[in-house]
Amino acid sequence: MPALLALAALLLLGLFSTEVDDPDFWWHLKTGQFIVTEHRLPVPDPFTYTTASAAPVSADEAATRYFNLTHEWLAQVVWYLIYSAGGFPAVVLWKALLLTILCACTGWVAWRRTGSAMWGLAAALAAAALATEFDRDRPGILSYVFTAGFLAIFESRQGESRRGESRRRLWLLPVLSVIWANCHGGFFLGWIVCGAYAAEALLRRAPDVRRVLLMSGLTVVFSGLNPNGYAALATVLRYRRSPLQATLIEWSRADLWGSPYAFDLLLYGAALALLLSWKRVRPADWILFAAFAGASITAFRNEMLIGLLAPLLIAAYFPWKRRLPSQAQLAAVFLLTGGLAWGCATGRFFQLRAAEWRYPAGAAAFMTEHATGAPLFNTYEYGGYLIWKGQRVFIDGRALSESVFQDYRTILAAPPNDAARAALLAKYGIGAIVVNAFEYNAGTLYPLVLALADWKLVYEDPQALVFVRDLPPGMPVLDASRLYDHLDAECRLHVEHDPDLPGCARTLGDYFLRTGDRARARRALELYLQHPYPGDTDARRAYMQLMQ
Repeated sequence: MPALLALAALLLLGLFSTEVDDPDFWWHLKTGQFIVTEHRLPVPDPFTYTTASAAPVSADEAATRYFNLTHEWLAQVVWYLIYSAGGFPAVVLWKALLLTILCACTGWVAWRRTGSAMWGLAAALAAAALATEFDRDRPGILSYVFTAGFLAIFESRQGESRRGESRRRLWLLPVLSVIWANCHGGFFLGWIVCGAYAAEALLRRAPDVRRVLLMSGLTVVFSGLNPNGYAALATVLRYRRSPLQATLIEWSRADLWGSPYAFDLLLYGAALALLLSWKRVRPADWILFAAFAGASITAFRNEMLIGLLAPLLIAAYFPWKRRLPSQAQLAAVFLLTGGLAWGCATGRFFQLRAAEWRYPAGAAAFMTEHATGAPLFNTYEYGGYLIWKGQRVFIDGRALSESVFQDYRTILAAPPNDAARAALLAKYGIGAIVVNAFEYNAGTLYPLVLALADWKLVYEDPQALVFVRDLPPGMPVLDASRLYDHLDAECRLHVEHDPDLPGCARTLGDYFLRTGDRARARRALELYLQHPYPGDTDARRAYMQLMQ
């Protein structure tokens, strides 16, 4: 069994060792560097020039801005120190270790509940199936890990009160709550876990009920020792009312009726297991499932809460579990070994690098070499990377100003000759623009890219375009026709690396058809049809006509 568990841990480490590709990672890293070198929190915002000029429209926005600048400071420092010590390989392995611990906590509780190591292993792998959707290098994953850890600590006290183990372990809760509250604003999830187990202890008149209530109360009290006190829950409620946050995928509602995936299967499986065994379900399990299911349905970012809870509930309560034969361990060894070998052979495991192909590395170097001194406009997804490279940006993923975000959307998405765009570019004094051409989830082409006829194209590579209004001495100018070669190259680069999102090629095919460039239209549609969305007969028909 120890060898099997070690093999499972290695498989999970490999599974979660994916390249650094989250656009928010870069500003988290830069913030950690700022705190370490400046010995203070990043208030006021040191990285965007728009924040200072954009007065908060309300007290709510001012509070949210301060929260977004400060609530993850400790995690950002840790990420930066890990990067300083070991570069991107260390960052990747740190993330993989955190998610492996999360799955291990779920598996350990399932093992403890069922008495079966194999069911515990199955629960850990089930949690991993959904955790792969959340393997981002950002502090938010710590809230999932701490939640799983709190569950494991409370579960460790079952049947152990007489021996004193629960006393020692429950003391961990208030200590961990202080660390959690300075790493991420989701620390109030710990209150929910404490509340569920405290309610159960009261209902069942547990022998250690006083200790559970005391440690739970101290956990809530100690978690207020952070730059924002207890404002995290109020901030989350403000997020729900924010037009800016409403555009972000992480705050979208769960898709319960589309193509099923790990979240749906775990949610429905846990609900079925609880209903089938309702007479013996513990009160804490009802409370936690209700709270986590409700949170997961209302926001995609919360779905991992079901990922860490549902596997252990299914393992504990599903009534038709059979005793696994002795050969099950041997079969598990072969399956885990095969999965590990496949992941390593295909290069999907242990990707100890950053996915800099996604980001404007060349453009950032160009801007550093040819500093214009003029304010910069950038796309939202490139803001974090440009911050890391020392640029002061227009916008980034920290979501600090509602008014700046609305102006950003107008500049980026208004029709090519829209007067509002020109007025906003003048308002902010923008003299340089660093952009990518597509929003890849939807496959749309940003209208701004086609609206800069009066600007000079001074740099392009498959990742980015750089335009300037007034040409500084010594800066080269590129032929404007290179824009169209860039569109093809950028889309092709992303489809090759991310073949599940080929929509940009479909958009390009339509665009070049409208402009009469049949050769580029044919190439774009050919690329799209190699990775098609289901049932797109219009694209195939258009491609066949071009081939004729």
